[in-house]
Amino acid sequence: MSYQVLARKWRPRTFHELVGQEHVQRALVNALDQGRLHHAYLFTGTRGVGKTTLARILAKCLNCTDNGEGDDGVTSTPCGRCDSCQSIDQGRFVDLIEVDAASRTKVEDTRELLDNVQYAPTQGRYKVYLIDEVHMLSTSSFNALLKTLEEPPPHVKFLLATTDPQKLPPTVLSRCLQFTLKHMPPERIVGHLSKVLEAEQVPFEESALWLLGKAAAGSMRDAMSLTDQSIAFGQGEVRHADVAAMLGTLDHRHVLALIEALAEVDAARLLQEVASLAEQGPDFGAVLDDLTAVLHRLAIGQMVPSALDNGHGDRQALLELAGRFAAEDVQLYYQIGVQGRADMAHAPDLRTALEMTLLRMLAFRPQGVPRPARTPLPMRGEAAPQESSPSAAKPDSRSEPQPEVKTQPQTQAQTQGQTQAQPHVQAQPHVQPAPQPEPQPEPGAPSSSETQAKTAAPVEANVDAAPAPVDGPAPMPGEVPDSRDDSGGEADYRADNHASDVPPPWEGGAPEDPTPGAEAPTAVASESAPTASNEPVGLAETPSAAAQAEQAMASTQDQPLPTEPHLAETPAVAEGEASSVEPSPEPDPGVEDMVDEAPQRQQHAAEPAAGESCSPSAGTLTHAAWLAHFDDLGVSGLTRNLAAHCVVAADDGERLHLHLDPSQSAMNAEVHQNRIRDALEALGYPRRLEIEVRQLDTSVETPRQMAERLAAERHAEAVEALKRDPHIQQLQQTFGARLVESTVTPAGETRKARR
Repeated sequence: MSYQVLARKWRPRTFHELVGQEHVQRALVNALDQGRLHHAYLFTGTRGVGKTTLARILAKCLNCTDNGEGDDGVTSTPCGRCDSCQSIDQGRFVDLIEVDAASRTKVEDTRELLDNVQYAPTQGRYKVYLIDEVHMLSTSSFNALLKTLEEPPPHVKFLLATTDPQKLPPTVLSRCLQFTLKHMPPERIVGHLSKVLEAEQVPFEESALWLLGKAAAGSMRDAMSLTDQSIAFGQGEVRHADVAAMLGTLDHRHVLALIEALAEVDAARLLQEVASLAEQGPDFGAVLDDLTAVLHRLAIGQMVPSALDNGHGDRQALLELAGRFAAEDVQLYYQIGVQGRADMAHAPDLRTALEMTLLRMLAFRPQGVPRPARTPLPMRGEAAPQESSPSAAKPDSRSEPQPEVKTQPQTQAQTQGQTQAQPHVQAQPHVQPAPQPEPQPEPGAPSSSETQAKTAAPVEANVDAAPAPVDGPAPMPGEVPDSRDDSGGEADYRADNHASDVPPPWEGGAPEDPTPGAEAPTAVASESAPTASNEPVGLAETPSAAAQAEQAMASTQDQPLPTEPHLAETPAVAEGEASSVEPSPEPDPGVEDMVDEAPQRQQHAAEPAAGESCSPSAGTLTHAAWLAHFDDLGVSGLTRNLAAHCVVAADDGERLHLHLDPSQSAMNAEVHQNRIRDALEALGYPRRLEIEVRQLDTSVETPRQMAERLAAERHAEAVEALKRDPHIQQLQQTFGARLVESTVTPAGETRKARR
């Protein structure tokens, strides 16, 4: 007897022998067992997945006589022993009419076929018409088939098979039960080939079967045919080397060598491996395909190691490689590889395209990011270095509301609560103890100019010395914040000066200042309100003094208050300002006042304290100086964004240590560090820069957070000024107008900058 190929010898003869089409098997078995048979079935799917095999099994089920000759003999488990089953298996059953629609496309052929539909079956229970590649029929043939397909005689069943169901008319599809057969996954093909080769007593290597399974591209018949070929090629054995040589597949070790070079970030080794590949004359497009396939398996191994297959017998090697990549790098390399495969058609040659794709993977990897250490699998959302940091391991209840405080504009109440608590810890390691403020003058003390001079001295000292320790001197009378509505000015003033014991300019500036136990600060603020808009002593050093004056005036905007001549004669402290300021007779700052004061407040907010300087003589760089001179760095773009999320941890005069927010770790590239170092050196701070990714203390403010806070304060001031404007109030009363606060832009800013 002549040799029978494996694809025919091992063709399934029952539904239970079918491999990989359980959804179709279940539907047909249940329909046969319950007697719910349709008159037309359509099987679709790629080549070699079992369409014709299913149709023949169904024909045997319909005509098997093992359980009797009548309709009750229809079964889902044909016996394979009766005449009908054996005739169908041998291809000589009279009532199974197999038609190749690809060779009989004419309408005359279809009409001739349908002329015999009316006759009863000769040998079996049903007359079965199996039309293969039915999409090849002409339009006239489909039209001739429609009526019979819709209402065939009860003894006729139509079984249609096609690889291209889109070409079938909707009128045909609506008359059939359609079953779509799936592609065979490599795992299913390898499992079936293992059983076949064991039954055939053919020695094989599992890695060779994986090569055959992938080369079959979802077709079981192609896999069986390739297995036949590999047995002949390997002289009765199926070995990995023989199958790779037969298929022209690249040795998998070369692909793993490329992956190892990517893990080591070694461009020279990459090019060397490509050169060794070129000696074998491979398909460089297939090399890139294999590379991206391995990257896909690496990503699976990082997240779900148990789901990683052993397709090439390299599961352990891939798990080891997966721990040497960051998850972000694997995703980046995969995307670059897929895009590089699409660009190969436009490259000068395929080797150039492969080399450029590999070099692009390294070029687009974030610069300055060290190679990740071997990390245990599976990987999680956070990187290992961040998980091992001390600040990440220590639970801190303040870290939960941190994103809200950073990203959303703060209300006045939030600003008051935060600014009173934060400055004491902000730069404490670099702060000298603040000098003791001089006591307030008693009634009958020296003149107002002497009193102001004495009061200005501790104010300047406290501003220059940065935050005072929490356990410093007791606050002066009238400085304890209370629950009154207009206390925001005092709290903001203390926050801007980083010291809780710095008296606002309206306290202690006039001879009538109360002694301990006197009236609450509300009365003091009301008395000095008329002069606040003209910026008396101390306002030049305070970033938000004008804002405090406006808030104080808000409570007395309808009552004209007397002015005090001695306050108007006080010289201004800020350099470049006038020596005397005229008092304002009407304490009603409107939109025009905001336009004049906003740029000046913005300039004061950016000025450093008097005791901090950017010159080399300033010594160590404190965090307060880092905040004050951040805009003087002159960096922009990603470099500025990186620096804006850093806080000063330590500065010994030679090495500046910065802590970076972990959310911005991807920007920590060497090129940006060099730019920041050069900018600091230009300001007089030549340092060796070290940036560590670490969870930041929520009480320490980064330049980005400070800018957002100041912007929120300026926006709130602008909104308040508009609300107090008499013209806007008149519009609201007359027309019922409403101020849309989100559209308010402070003077000197643009809406784009605010966003």
